[in-house]
Amino acid sequence: MPLSFKGHTVVITGAGGGLGKAYALLYASRGANVVVNDFNPQAAQKVVDEIKKAGGKAVINSSSVTDGAAVIKTAVDSFGGVSILINNAGILRDKGFKSMTDQEWDAVMAVHLKGTFACTKAAWSIFRKQQFGRVVNVTSAAGLYGNFGQANYSAAKMGLVGFTKTLAREGAKYGIRATVIAPLAASAMTETVMPPDMLANLKPEFISPFVAAITHPDGPDASGKIFEVGAGWVAEIRWERSRGAVFKTDASFTPSAVTASLPPNKQSSPEVRYDGKTVIITGAGAGLGRAYALMYGRLGANVVVNDVSEKGARAVVAEVEKAGGKATAAICSAEEGETIVKTAVDKFGSVHVLVANAGVLRDKSFTAMTEQDWDIVLAVHLRGTYRCAKAVWPIFQRQKFGRIVTTCSQVGIYGNFGQANYSTAKAGITGLTRTLAIEGAKYNIIANVIAPSAGTAMTSTVWPQEMVDAFKPDYIAPVVGYLTSAENENTTGSLFEILGGWAAQTRWQRAGGHGFPVKKPLTPEDVISKWDVFTSFDDGRATNPASAQEAFLDMLSNFGNEGSDVKAKLSFAHLLIPHFLSCNRTIAMANHYIDPEDSDVVIEAKKSPVDPVDYSYTERDVILYNLGIGATEKDLQWTYEGDDQFVALPTFGVIPQFHANAKLLHGEQYLAIKAPIPTQGDLINESRLLEVLDKGKAASVTFISETKDKSSGKVIFENQSTVFIRGSGGFGGKKKGNDRGPASALNVPPKRNADAVVEEKTSPSQAALYRLSGDYNPLHILPEFAAIGGFDKPILHGLCSMGIAGKHILKTFGDFIDIKVRFAGVVYPGETLVTEMWKADGRVVFTTKVKERDAIVLASAAATLASSRKAKL
Repeated sequence: MPLSFKGHTVVITGAGGGLGKAYALLYASRGANVVVNDFNPQAAQKVVDEIKKAGGKAVINSSSVTDGAAVIKTAVDSFGGVSILINNAGILRDKGFKSMTDQEWDAVMAVHLKGTFACTKAAWSIFRKQQFGRVVNVTSAAGLYGNFGQANYSAAKMGLVGFTKTLAREGAKYGIRATVIAPLAASAMTETVMPPDMLANLKPEFISPFVAAITHPDGPDASGKIFEVGAGWVAEIRWERSRGAVFKTDASFTPSAVTASLPPNKQSSPEVRYDGKTVIITGAGAGLGRAYALMYGRLGANVVVNDVSEKGARAVVAEVEKAGGKATAAICSAEEGETIVKTAVDKFGSVHVLVANAGVLRDKSFTAMTEQDWDIVLAVHLRGTYRCAKAVWPIFQRQKFGRIVTTCSQVGIYGNFGQANYSTAKAGITGLTRTLAIEGAKYNIIANVIAPSAGTAMTSTVWPQEMVDAFKPDYIAPVVGYLTSAENENTTGSLFEILGGWAAQTRWQRAGGHGFPVKKPLTPEDVISKWDVFTSFDDGRATNPASAQEAFLDMLSNFGNEGSDVKAKLSFAHLLIPHFLSCNRTIAMANHYIDPEDSDVVIEAKKSPVDPVDYSYTERDVILYNLGIGATEKDLQWTYEGDDQFVALPTFGVIPQFHANAKLLHGEQYLAIKAPIPTQGDLINESRLLEVLDKGKAASVTFISETKDKSSGKVIFENQSTVFIRGSGGFGGKKKGNDRGPASALNVPPKRNADAVVEEKTSPSQAALYRLSGDYNPLHILPEFAAIGGFDKPILHGLCSMGIAGKHILKTFGDFIDIKVRFAGVVYPGETLVTEMWKADGRVVFTTKVKERDAIVLASAAATLASSRKAKL
């Protein structure tokens, strides 16, 4: 029998469009009274009108979610109560961390965290009184894993995980359940980069049935749990902790012991020290902060002791100096990050390490918690950590070195009764830190988060002395010391639980999940029928995703699920073929590329017919391309159609086939020029799957495209494109690729000086110009989108860099008939490309690097020189 919500009132924030609208329509269709909240009253009213037109009941509320009392009052005034609350409202203020303003931080915190708190607080007493309530909070992949350009959003979204876990604990005895979901659905932004059939798989209607299932009175118990949902795919995700390491808790427990990682406390050589390094420790007037300060002072660091207590801070400074160390006090709140950093710079010249340790407690049950209790804990813990990290960030970037350790707690990881504010703040710090780790990687800035447990003044009143001694703060400090040392070059973005000489890493573990058919409407009943499947961690399918990209790939694997028995993880081929292939080949032709070592799914993929794609162009398109890869007004043969020698630069051959392929970055490109390139014409692209390799956790997929003259059928270009798809391996396919001649050659440069070197400075507007040749991906023009993709600013197209390098070869050695590159790094518009070339046996092996960063961007690269062919018909 279909689940009914008749008699229930559902409040949905941010319901004027997208996911919120989908929730509202589904609940109304199942008999619920719906309060459609949105700051845009016109959008909210349209949803209400749509519900009423279908015979449902709904009202609007246009209050800010920070005024939760007003939101819930609308439900009570209109329908007499509330039983389900979906905290869906959210905003984005994406910006690289260096450029993020306090206003952008505060705005995101206000809507996501304060708004969720306010609405839940207003509904809580009603839920308790009626002994029933359902709360669904919305996190995201950015919250779980961190994401470039979203430090504020990551912190807020991860904070909601901690908040939800505490709500679940406090609500259990009153019939209140709280769940957090990380949904992935199409948005205005994804519409600009994904084709329509891919967007159809990301529709909000694949999220709302899950939410309905977990909020129904007879639905499964999902309280305190986290779920990733999207594209018809659902999986539970939870924390998983390693066995850890145990160290002997004596004087030999030092950062050097952690570096050696061989209990009993073998010491690394040389010793881990901090001579010449300046370390800021917030909340260092007592407890853990004091232990950190004494350790760093002992090991040669300049120590900045921050605390709101002048007495405590100065006492610790005196202890450090008495032991022969150097220290100074910064007496202020951790929110005054700039003041603390100024103290460090004025006294010691710079800063190299930040240990964000400061915190306060305002423990109270959620029913009794006041807005002030909430605000002060979030301010000191989360905003204080943000402000200090923000203040050190430009210094760390300039000096290409920085180490950050932030402080979560087991309450932030698992939730705890009476600490909704504290668990939210501490979880938020984890989300923030993971994004700092992502953004800091290119600058040698390493950021980790710890959840320490240590004896305190409070525990000393109830614990026996031997237990207090075993859990001394001194036994947390060595792990912090190692994580912030120069010796730690690789561990970043990680979470560690530490106590009493024991340390373990805690990471996400995700169930294998379940994919529902994408061609069939999903219902709450469908979700419940597979509950045991996507919540099972013991069926051998559990994974440990570590990034938003990995998380998305599991969802992406369900795009080809049309209800067959083929494993979802194999369906990546069915997703990719329509977007990378462009020909309607017969099965007989496709069989030409089938390899005896191919798995069944790859064979089927190679047989899949797809439509050809036409491409027509004029001399104007040729000129645009030539300009896009750096031709100038001085190069009339490339920029003036009236010139007697007017031609398309040879790498123009990548452009026609691009229009047949999806807008996805790839790893390698091979272009063969089979005939003179017309300066205008009507072409047709015919493509097929060439090779699929099983790389274990990933798949390497190569497609071949032939571009022909439409009238004569003559082949003008052949392209081979290779993409590397994480999360799509393990399907039993062949491991090693075939020798494809120049297309797969390793092209190792000779061990001698290059025969020729060409430098070319790209224009700051290079990407804006090159995109006019067909690649309109906003990654190359829109700063906000580039930030989400993990870049400081829009990047130059890889095929543009390839074209510039090809131009260098053409100018230096003459025409070529093929060219192959591996994309090894990114180029920012305005940077200088340096192409080093070695000529041998009719070929030019080359590498291209960015001069400013000395970073290789094109590798394994070579071009085969032509003997006499001209480039014009």
